[in-house]
Parts: sequence; structure tokens; C-alpha cells
Amino acid sequence: MRVLILTHGTRGDVQPYAGLALALRQAGHEAVLGAPAALASIARGHGIPFAPLDDGPNKLIDDPGIREAIETNYRGLRGKKVALQVMRRSKPLMAKVFDDMATVAEAGADLVVHPPGIPAHHFAERLGVPAVPAALQPVWVPTAAFRNPMLPLPLPKALNRVSYLSIKLMLRLFGGVTDRLRKERLGLPLRRGRHDFLRQPDGSPATVLQGFSRHVLPDGLDYPAWVHTTGFWFLPAPPGWAPSAELAAFLEAGDAPVYIGFGSMAGTDPARVGRVVVESVRRAGVRAVLASGWGGLRVNDLPDTVFMLDQAPHDWLFPRMAAIVHHGGSGTTGAALRAGRPQVVCPFVADQPFWAARMHAAGVAPPPQPQRRLTADGLAAAIRRATTDPAITRAAESLGHLIRAENGADRAVKILESLL
Repeated sequence: MRVLILTHGTRGDVQPYAGLALALRQAGHEAVLGAPAALASIARGHGIPFAPLDDGPNKLIDDPGIREAIETNYRGLRGKKVALQVMRRSKPLMAKVFDDMATVAEAGADLVVHPPGIPAHHFAERLGVPAVPAALQPVWVPTAAFRNPMLPLPLPKALNRVSYLSIKLMLRLFGGVTDRLRKERLGLPLRRGRHDFLRQPDGSPATVLQGFSRHVLPDGLDYPAWVHTTGFWFLPAPPGWAPSAELAAFLEAGDAPVYIGFGSMAGTDPARVGRVVVESVRRAGVRAVLASGWGGLRVNDLPDTVFMLDQAPHDWLFPRMAAIVHHGGSGTTGAALRAGRPQVVCPFVADQPFWAARMHAAGVAPPPQPQRRLTADGLAAAIRRATTDPAITRAAESLGHLIRAENGADRAVKILESLL
């Protein structure tokens, strides 16, 4: 079976799909990962065939307006204005990405797997093969159990299911781009329902994979049978990977440290965030490993109790930590859960407040510490509680067992096999 996996975004958006590609290869299938060219190293270490795509909107990551939007989660009138500006600026960039994807798809496939926000179902239609939307967040398939996590507004429970229309309306902003792609590049008709990624061309429901765990979702889930919530998809450390001598020495030199990293999230003042983080570590009386990521943290003078690294495989690093302080991205949340360690979640934007709330509800984290209100006192108190509260430790260890037992990527592979 040849599976083409097309995705885009930052490292946290791409890495779970690399984990799925690796699981497919280990099961004896051919899997090709199409993703931003700058992230080729994710696949290279595991020998996963990689198709480089234009980096697209990733080029905007350092734009001051984008950083402000991330920091404020698009709140207020200015936030909505910035959101529209981001969408407009992203359109021509994504048009190039989609064109690259079309080129990759010309090599053929038996299945096309893609995030619902990427219109790769058009390529599958052109090839005459099934498209499988594969989601990393519970924002695409309607449920009455909870409102769409992308909506930062409280709603009556009766409107939960309706709230999922918002994500489809947002994607319609790219409708002109995908219509041109269908007509001019793929030679496909502009048929009714062409933008519905939850349906196959004949109108039947698409098989949907959800690469996260049902154990961390609210009760009362009512997903249809064609939606499979498999568990998280993890990419292990590359074969032969080893920590630097400096990192290994730091871990051996004292008590287990706290991990603090915010991935690709970066607000308007990374230096301020760095000062807040270092001061919170001092006040909490802990050691820490800081991950600089894509610039969300900037620190100049580090005390001996803090070690700065660019990145390290989460499956190796997280079990060695006393707690995990992170931004609430789906991938990092899943890795912290699998490690069975307490968490402190400092959400920025999009689905991150949802995961932050779910970690607190699951008992594995203190109340969330939103980035826009982050203070040294508040973060220090949360770190102290995460590292000293036995109830949080027990909950994290218990949930970790459940997450590890799911084997999400392997379950997803079996579902994909059943489609052919």
C-alpha cells in the first residue's frame, strides 16, 4: 500500500504525521511525507521518504502582527482584523503550497492522508483513490459534547454542534484558491460539495482519523462510526540519537528539572517571557531545562540551575523531568501525557486553551496560565503545585498508562489497511 501524507505548518503540526508515516513503514507499507522543506530533518532521521513543499505561511512566523495575534489569541476587534489580514496574506502563500502538493500527488498513491484544513481530498479525487482526513485537534467533526475549541467564546450547550460550522466557513476563504486548483491544475469539475472534506466525491462519509486520545475529551462523545479517535501519534527519537554531554551532565547534577518550552509559539516580547520564566524557576526553587524553540523564549544570563537547549526528542527528555511546562499544542500535550509527568499549560492561541482546560480537568495540571497574563508569581506557584502535589502526580501517572496503551499510530495504520 502506497500512502501519501500531505501536511503543512510548524514542527508540532508536522511531527505526528511523520509518526504515522513511520508506523506505516514499520507495517510494511510505502509512505511518503509531503511537508514544508524546512522540516525535512523530521523525516530524514527515520529514513521516511520526504517530498519538500514550499514553506508557505511559515515564512510569516516572525512578523510582528502575527506575533501579536498569537499572543492575544485574536481577541477584540483588533484581533479579528489581524485574523483577516493573516488569512489574506496566507492565500497566495498557500496557493504555492497547494501547487507543490499537486506535483507530489502526480506520482500516485493508494490513499491520500491529510489534515482537514489542507484540501488534499481534491488530489485524491483526481487519482481516484480514497482521501482520509486526519485531525490532530477535535475541531473538525461536530459533537454535542463540547463547543468547537477554536471558538474562544462560551456558548449554550444546545449550540455546541452548530459551533463547528465556523471552521468550515473559515476554510471557505480559500475557496477561490482551491477552485482554481481543481479547474486549471487538476482538470476537475466545480461540483457541489467539493469543499466538504468529510465526504467522498460520491457523497458517502469519509473515514476520519483523529490523532489524539478519547481519554482526555469531555464525556458524552457522539462521533459517528466513521470517525476513529485512535490516540496520539508519536515520533520516537531517531536511531542512534544521544543527548549532548552538557545536557547529560546537567541532568545528573541534581534533582529532576522542570521542562519549559513553548514550541513555535512566540509573542511580541520573547525577552520578557524569558525573564518571567527564569524568575519563576528561581521562586519555585527548581532546576529547569528551557527549550528555545522558534523564538518563544529569549534568555541572556542563565543561572547554574537552568539549562538552555534548542530541542530534544520528547520521548527521551520528558520522562526525565519533574514537570512539563508548555504551550498546550496537541503534540506536546500528548508527549507530556505519555511521559506520565505533571504539566503546567500556558496557552497562546487556537486549540491550546482547550487542551489546557482538559489537562486541568483531568487532574494532571494546575489551572492554566495563559500567556497574555503570565507572571513570575503565577507561574512559580503553578510549578510548585505541579511538582509537589501527590494527587497531580498520581493522576499523571495513571493517565500516562492509558495513553501509552492506545498505540495510536498503530491503530491508525490498521484502519488505513481496512480501506483497501
